[in-house]
Amino acid sequence: MVTFFFVPTGHRGDTAVMNGDAGHDQAEEADSKQDSNADADPAEDANEQEVIVIQDTGFTVKIQAPGTEPFDLQVSPQEMVQEIHQVLMDREDTCHRTCFSLQLDGNVLDNFAELKSIEGLQEGSLLKVRPAEEVFNDLFVLTFADTGKRKKKGNELEQIDCTPPEHILPGSKERPLVPLQPQNKDWKPMQCLKVLTMSGWNPPPGNRKMHGDLMYLYIVTVEDRHVSITASTRGFYLNQSTTYVFNPKPANPSFLSHSLVELLSQIGAAFKKNFTALQKKRVQRNPFERIATPFQVYSWTAPQIDHAMDCVRAEDAYTSRLGYEEHIPGQTRDWNEELQTTRELSRKNLPERLLRERAIFKVHSDFAGAATRGAMAVIDGNVMAINPGEETRMQMFIWNNIFFSLGFDVRDHYRELGGDAAAHAAPTNDLNGVRAYSAVDVEGLYTLGTVVVDYRGYRVTAQSIIPGILEREQEQSVIYGSIDFGKTVVSHPKYLELLEKTSRPLKVQHHAVLNEKDTAVELCSSVECKGIIGNDSRHYILDLLRTFPPDLNYLPVEGEELAPESQKLVFPRQHRHRLACLRQELIEAFVEHRYLLFMKMAALQLMQQKANKDKTAALHDTSTADAESESKPQALEASEKVPDAGMHFNILWNIFTDPKSREVVLNACKAVGSISNTSFDIRFNPDIFSPGVRFPDDSTEDIQKQKQLLKDAAAFLVSFQAPSFVKDCLDHSSLPMDGATMTEALHQRGINMRYLGTVLEFVDNMPAKAQLEHIYRIGISELITRCAKHIFKTYLQGVELSALSAAVSHFLNCLLSSFPDAVAHLPADELVSRRKSRKRRNRVPGGGDNTAWASLTPSELWKNINSEAQSYYHFNLQCESVDQAVEKYGLQKITLLREISIKTGIQILIKEYNFDSRHKPAFTEEDILNIFPVVKHVNPKASDAFHFFQSGQAKVQQGFLKEGCELINEALNLFNNVYGAMHVEICACLRLLARLNYIMGDHPEALSNQQKAVLMSERVLGIEHPNTVQEYMHLALYCFANGQLSTALKLLYRARYLMLVVCAEDHPEMALLDSNIGLVLHGVMEYDLSLRFLENALAINSKYHGPRSLKVALSHHLVARVYESKAEFRSALQHEKEGYTRYKNQVGEAHEKTKESSEYLKYLTQQAVALQRTMNEIYKNGSNASIMPLKFTAPSMASVLEQLNIINGIIFIPLRLEVTKDDHDILYQSLIHPSSPSLSFSSEPRI
Repeated sequence: MVTFFFVPTGHRGDTAVMNGDAGHDQAEEADSKQDSNADADPAEDANEQEVIVIQDTGFTVKIQAPGTEPFDLQVSPQEMVQEIHQVLMDREDTCHRTCFSLQLDGNVLDNFAELKSIEGLQEGSLLKVRPAEEVFNDLFVLTFADTGKRKKKGNELEQIDCTPPEHILPGSKERPLVPLQPQNKDWKPMQCLKVLTMSGWNPPPGNRKMHGDLMYLYIVTVEDRHVSITASTRGFYLNQSTTYVFNPKPANPSFLSHSLVELLSQIGAAFKKNFTALQKKRVQRNPFERIATPFQVYSWTAPQIDHAMDCVRAEDAYTSRLGYEEHIPGQTRDWNEELQTTRELSRKNLPERLLRERAIFKVHSDFAGAATRGAMAVIDGNVMAINPGEETRMQMFIWNNIFFSLGFDVRDHYRELGGDAAAHAAPTNDLNGVRAYSAVDVEGLYTLGTVVVDYRGYRVTAQSIIPGILEREQEQSVIYGSIDFGKTVVSHPKYLELLEKTSRPLKVQHHAVLNEKDTAVELCSSVECKGIIGNDSRHYILDLLRTFPPDLNYLPVEGEELAPESQKLVFPRQHRHRLACLRQELIEAFVEHRYLLFMKMAALQLMQQKANKDKTAALHDTSTADAESESKPQALEASEKVPDAGMHFNILWNIFTDPKSREVVLNACKAVGSISNTSFDIRFNPDIFSPGVRFPDDSTEDIQKQKQLLKDAAAFLVSFQAPSFVKDCLDHSSLPMDGATMTEALHQRGINMRYLGTVLEFVDNMPAKAQLEHIYRIGISELITRCAKHIFKTYLQGVELSALSAAVSHFLNCLLSSFPDAVAHLPADELVSRRKSRKRRNRVPGGGDNTAWASLTPSELWKNINSEAQSYYHFNLQCESVDQAVEKYGLQKITLLREISIKTGIQILIKEYNFDSRHKPAFTEEDILNIFPVVKHVNPKASDAFHFFQSGQAKVQQGFLKEGCELINEALNLFNNVYGAMHVEICACLRLLARLNYIMGDHPEALSNQQKAVLMSERVLGIEHPNTVQEYMHLALYCFANGQLSTALKLLYRARYLMLVVCAEDHPEMALLDSNIGLVLHGVMEYDLSLRFLENALAINSKYHGPRSLKVALSHHLVARVYESKAEFRSALQHEKEGYTRYKNQVGEAHEKTKESSEYLKYLTQQAVALQRTMNEIYKNGSNASIMPLKFTAPSMASVLEQLNIINGIIFIPLRLEVTKDDHDILYQSLIHPSSPSLSFSSEPRI
């Protein structure tokens, strides 16, 4: 089960928007929020009061639009009028009104006013929608582009029979791709209009402007009627213009209307009918299917969609190319000013912090979207360089107030650090630095908006522009740091003051370096970090690529020896560049590890001191000795409860004031490498081993300490973190299912992906290697696809745009197809005469060979992959072809295709591919639909929501489920407030809420929350992401508990199919999934099918948990139950005996599980004996036999649900006055790791 890690963040996107129309869900949400802080336990009492204020003042208003009945809408005083506008534009009956105002008692409300500031607005107030007197020029952008062309997912909740498709059954080797995105065959697009576009008569001439004409529209209705419409300050009306004759006078009749939809409904019956049907269909869809995600998520597969004519789409594409933002027509946004202004917002209380975090998140998501579009435009050649005379790779660009640069070594800047390889790695290092400084969030210190985009083989860095930077030379601008890697260094007192505030959280040591004049210069960052004061007087830092210290395992330094732990694993190793840094997670883990060591050493020395004092205690007053002997052990006991790493060790200082105790702290500080002698404080000097950086002579001792600290950190990674990851995988506390989840798990432990080969060697050398086979297979798949990605990047750079689809399909054929003679089909140039094309063939555009990609062969590609695996990951792959890799490591070609497509941004046509044909290649150029950018950016967090979430978890751990549920509901509220309705953390919050609802017995509410979590996971993570698979499994359980059996089964089949595509059948999580399917099938009396799944689960559990595991015992019991239902008592007895033996050996005969199994064995034996007697009677007396009826009972739904709860880790315990610590731990673990047991409280005995 994927471990749930919750990280701070925040934007409510308003529940109103989230719930689409009427807002009834909001009302429910508001009810659930009441009194949610009764027992809240946040860090500060002030926060509690603030939140109560926010909650208690929510109220309901009535909204009335022309021609509709008034409806109620739940609002919050903090919302703006603009947000009510958004709700109205999402409602079926008002969505066509794009230009209107809201009025209260005849007064027009300001769109950007907060509701609490509007005089007279209160509970029950009536707000009227009035069409505006002026119609703005964005009215033509309606949703006609959506009239049925939207791709529709299959409805997961239709009625089904119990038989799964063949490819889902255990043991099936078929892996079809088409079911990944089920298409509704009955669905037909509803056409409302044939053409809606700007008329060629635009813009209105001067004399018509004076009549109020704003613009002209040209429309062709479904009935093929061609009309010209005037949009004027009085509304929309038909004019008498035709295609060739301009006559702006109103037609007769003119159908003057305030709404364009009303006008079109009058002139076309088909429009009225289809538009009404379209609106109804749109409203029937879950709001989560319609709400935009904050960051674009691309799918690696897509169906073939007919490219219909759409004038609105064409105009949108044209205007976006100019770099204009949609909601500010004709203007570009000052991104830097927006990004910095939001950070300067006040944060004194909760409402202010929510407003600030919401603004930061919104601007960041907008900036990431704009930067991505800009990067694509740069690579596609649609943006003019600011230095067009230079070589292509050295060019820089400005588009939409964003600066773009390519990931190449320009002017040998990175020559000493690894050239292009260093230039490619630097942007991601810089982005990690920006993330770190943004998270610390020091007032007065500013970072640039930064987005790194990989597209078509190129890496593009997009940054906001410091005001005035383009007007000055870099040497004049930089007042802190170095522009030449340490040769010349400058410092500034204000920057030292600001950076000093970041040094403790980021573990950066204040240090001195020598400049070109051999003068010591004080720094509180790496020398590469540059400080520039912009024209706006803000203090900016940039080039944060060395924020974290170097990784000595990949940085060989002459004359320096690593720790024995590193040397044993053949470190240091040569890397492509010298920018290999340790991850922030590793620094945190290393400091925490050192803190534990520090506490143990101090405690040991104190115990020795106590022992020495005890020897002389007889010579002193006994009362004094007693006082000492009481106080010191208490201090030691407290020290064993280790606080957070990095906290001062003043507790010992306060309790023990004699000099010997100070000496204990001093010795412990020296031993662990603390920079302070009186408290634990570990920090790193990021400039150690940086080429060109020199240190003053008086800091030699300190530099040696820092070097040793870096060696220890490098050794800690390979001797502690990597083995602990493998151990976590072995005991199933970490269960990666694909490359992305494995990468996330490694990164959480601070392990860089360059260590992947080392981790695989650890797995390979484990005694229990068979139980880690899934980890090894996922790791090999990740290693192969990463190597292929590195090669693909260079491969694509040599391909011109017209040959892109041919080149991509050829690469995929060489990588995945069994066809040995993959030959590239060079695209024929149909636009040039034969004679000219012959000349053109001899002339190479741009001076390079643009068809070199076509000479790639499968054997050459796999040879390069082997070479890349050895040189980059130091892993010996030994695979000459894809078939050999599949055979040797048990890989799946469809899984490899998914991994490489996601990593490189390839989108392929969703159809069945024959990878194993030796007669023709698997892919053609028509199968490559698109190439998408792969984007890395900063993820702003919602800190207050996270604190509420933690408080809720604490309450749950104490056994206060209701209070915990209310606090987590409040956290969900705050997450919505900051992030809007769609975000991965909201998804995780909903999942936990659903689990709590289920444990507390509120099954319908659990189902509702989990359904939202599933839809959100599909939208923000992807339809086949491992988290989405988990969400499907939880939803299936809650469906079953609500009596929706066929729906539960269909959801489980869907989850199994997705899991087969993502990681194949041989995975520990498949055992849980198959157990769920088997139990549900048992409940609906499909015994043979049930056995297939349960026996597969038994086999997988036996393999991955070991034959003595209690999970295996439970699997045997489940299989025995099905055999009992089939009246095959001998097989049932055999399996139950296996289970009984394991229970007896593992937990003893006195344990209730062993007793239950023993009772069940007796029952099965009685049934078997009764059946045998009956059979004997039949054989003996034939048809005259008197047969006692046998008890064949179908399993009750309650008993099936009970077993489902057990296998999904939900344990019911007796209701009692107090909850034991063990129960706390079980419940807490169940919420954080949903595969471990949960508990609920009931009067039933413990199961």
